[in-house]
Amino acid sequence: QVQLVESGGGLVQAGGSLRLSCAASGSTFSINAMGWYRQAPGKQRELVAVITSGGRTKYAASAKGRFTISRDNAKNTVYLQMNSLKPEDTAIYYCYAAAPSYGMDYWGKGTLVTVSS
Repeated sequence: QVQLVESGGGLVQAGGSLRLSCAASGSTFSINAMGWYRQAPGKQRELVAVITSGGRTKYAASAKGRFTISRDNAKNTVYLQMNSLKPEDTAIYYCYAAAPSYGMDYWGKGTLVTVSS
């Protein structure tokens, strides 16, 4: 089992920045990709960014150029630096970890990001 704990959400004005963190614990040796999804009110959960254990990244079109995902494998922690935030970025942001060798995906409980206009 893997446990994921997010931190760093909050209220910020449009144009501001936030940094989200997600610390993994438990069977972290099984983790390959880690990343962030978000779910806005009334919308489906969507991918924001993902990073593999080797450092390859993938971003949603809405995140490219504004968000940066990074990972500290020694600390089993993934980060999401969010700049130039917009009101439409308001959502609950969920940390995600994939453990393909176990056939498991893990999710954190989420952290709320609110961007005011």
